[in-house]
Amino acid sequence: MSGDPRKKLAYNETFDCIQCGSCLPACPTYKTMGKETQSPRGRINLVKMAAEGKISLDKLKGPINLCLGCRACERVCPTNVKYGKILESAKEALYEQEMDMVSPVKRFEEDLFYKQIFPKRHMLNTASNILWFYQKSGLKTVAHLTGMNKLLPHSLETFEQATPKISSPSHRHHRPKRLFPEGKPLFKVGFFTGCVMDAVFDRINDLSMELLAACGCEVVAAEGQTCCGALHDHGGRTDLTQELAKRNIEVFEQESFDYIVNNAGGCGAMLGEYAHLFEDDEEWKQRAERFAKKSVDISVLLAQLPLPIKKEIHCRVTFQPSCHMTNVQKVIHEPLQLIRTIKGLDFHPLDDPDFCCGSAGVYNIVNYEESMKILDVKMADVKDKNPDLIVTTNPGCLLQMKAGIEREHLGDHVRAVHLVELLAEACGLN
Repeated sequence: MSGDPRKKLAYNETFDCIQCGSCLPACPTYKTMGKETQSPRGRINLVKMAAEGKISLDKLKGPINLCLGCRACERVCPTNVKYGKILESAKEALYEQEMDMVSPVKRFEEDLFYKQIFPKRHMLNTASNILWFYQKSGLKTVAHLTGMNKLLPHSLETFEQATPKISSPSHRHHRPKRLFPEGKPLFKVGFFTGCVMDAVFDRINDLSMELLAACGCEVVAAEGQTCCGALHDHGGRTDLTQELAKRNIEVFEQESFDYIVNNAGGCGAMLGEYAHLFEDDEEWKQRAERFAKKSVDISVLLAQLPLPIKKEIHCRVTFQPSCHMTNVQKVIHEPLQLIRTIKGLDFHPLDDPDFCCGSAGVYNIVNYEESMKILDVKMADVKDKNPDLIVTTNPGCLLQMKAGIEREHLGDHVRAVHLVELLAEACGLN
């Protein structure tokens, strides 16, 4: 790294903020921490001061790292401040400063996580195989009976309990890459499998493809696709994010698709914003824009198609929307429309559905205590609705809500499911 990291800061964008405070009620960290520095306008002011040299970048680190990046502030901002751009610029500046001073050991750890695990499908498959063996062999049961699971850091222990059953290596190896509808396809769809989604929630990916085919689509899980890059982008690693974006764009350019469909709110937000990664490269910017125009959440496409619903589901339901789906993709009504198509459901919306659940990528791992305070606020809203099912649209939210169910001891009568799982059950695909 070289040069002044402060030059990465989106200084000009900070002047759009008039410090009015409209963002304060929408900000989860301001609500749970009660500090101005943990609000959007507080963070924007710190970025401005750092860019002007009035404070060091070190003063940014705590407030920026504790931001969820939910971008709820953007929806309520009267001057359309590009908070997401300001936030990511601060993370990139902090990352550059850190890498200038980091030890070789720390740099190796960074490379292992960001370059060797999440972008590499075979590495994620290996991790899935290990987790499957842990669950299937009885080691998980032994770990819980003996208390060995308590040796894990508290954050990992929480989510170890919430992790779903992993499919066998054989099943994952033989999964079809292309599905056809019974008649002439209404659309040809490229399916984005994701990294964590495919490694941990592969059953939801399978059901997503089956559901799209049942609704009349030809569905292709394009070979060679990789991580969307959201974790890298949120960590300030712009160069790696660009590499992943280019690979995904190239893969989905190999065939002509009407849509590129994803089923993870965070991934969809990243895919839809690929163009901002290439502001200085007109060719890639145009390719990214074409890619983004075709990229949609699965709920958007399913809401346009005839769902082959075959059964009623009688239970009480509430819905936890993904922040990135709501605030970045601007997908709000389609999931609710789909939920209401299922007969028998008793739907009760949350009082504050737009309040983040506290997942935010790996936020609930690296900032566990802060995440749990936010989750407690969310679960109070959930408990007030007394649901049998909590429906969501993002893997991080799904794990977080499962953790919330365990945390509140609601596991005897409350389940968290992805919207795809609910729709698949209604269509007889489970």
